[in-house]
Amino acid sequence: MSPAPTPWAAYGALAASMALVGSYVALSKPLVAAMPVFLLAWLRYLIGAAAMAHWTPKPPGEPALDRRTRVLLFLQALLGNFLFSVCMLFGVSLTTASAAGVIMAAIPAIVALQSALFLRERLDARSGAAVVLAVVGIGLFSLDKAASGGAKAQGSWLGVPLPLWGNALVLAAVVCEAAYVVIGKRLTAQLGARRIAAIINLWGLALMTPLGLWAAWRFDWAGVTAPLWGLLVFYGLAASVWTVWLWMTGLRHVPASRAGIFTVMLPVSAAAIGVLLMGERLTPLQWLAFGIALLGLVVATLPARSVKRTTNQSAV
Repeated sequence: MSPAPTPWAAYGALAASMALVGSYVALSKPLVAAMPVFLLAWLRYLIGAAAMAHWTPKPPGEPALDRRTRVLLFLQALLGNFLFSVCMLFGVSLTTASAAGVIMAAIPAIVALQSALFLRERLDARSGAAVVLAVVGIGLFSLDKAASGGAKAQGSWLGVPLPLWGNALVLAAVVCEAAYVVIGKRLTAQLGARRIAAIINLWGLALMTPLGLWAAWRFDWAGVTAPLWGLLVFYGLAASVWTVWLWMTGLRHVPASRAGIFTVMLPVSAAAIGVLLMGERLTPLQWLAFGIALLGLVVATLPARSVKRTTNQSAV
C-alpha cells in the first residue's frame, strides 16, 4: 500500500513562516527601542489591514461564516495575537530571558498535547521523537544563553515572587500560541488562508486600538526616521500578512501536532540574523542545540516508508 505523498510544499510554507517570525523579531529591535510596544503592535495591525483589505470579502465557492467559525476566528485573534503578545511582553519583563526561552521551548509539546485533546490527532512514535528533539534543542539553546544575562524583576505580588509571575505569564503565552495552531487547523478546513489572515488581523486591530491610540497620543512622532518607517512597513507586512498566510497555507495539509515542530525555525532564524547582520557569535553548545532542534524537523518530515503487500497465489 503506497503512503500519501509527502507534503513538501506545506512543510516549506510552515518553515518559511516561522523563519520570517524569527527574522522580524530580530530586526524589530530598533523599532522596540524607538516606540512603545502597544503603538508598534497597533501600527502593525493597521498596515496589515490596509494590505489585506481585498482578502476580507467572501470568495466564490467558500461557505458563509457561521456562528462557530466566527467564534473560532475571534479566539484565534484573542489568544494567538493579542494575549500572546501581552503575556509574553510582561512575562519577559519579570523573568530572565533564559527562563523565558526554556519555557518557550515547550511550544511543540503543548501543540501536540492540545492537538490530541481537541483535534483527536494521534501522535505516532516518529512525531513524538521529533517533538522531544525540538524541545531539547530549543531548551539547550536557551539555557546556554543564561550566561549572557537577562535581568529579572525583584519583589513580590500577592506573596509570590515577581519572577514566578513572569514565568507563569510566559507559560500562558506558550499555551496561547499552541491554541493558535490548533484553532488554525480547524479553520483551514473551512476557510482559505488569505481570508483567515485578513479576519484575525482585523480582530487584532480592534483589540489593540484602545491601547494603540493611548500610546500614539503620548508619542513624539518627530523621532521616527525614514529607515525606521521602512522597517515598520516590513514588520507590519511580515507579522500580519506573510507569516500568517504561509502558516495557514501549510497547516491546511499537515497535522497540527507535526506543524508545531516547525516552531524550531523561530529561534534558528533569529540567531541567523544575529550572526549574519548583527555580529553576534554562537557558542559550540548553541550550535549543538540547533543541530538537535533541526534534527527534529528532519525526523518529522522524512517520507513514510511504503508498505508493499504481496498476495500469495496458490494453484488449486
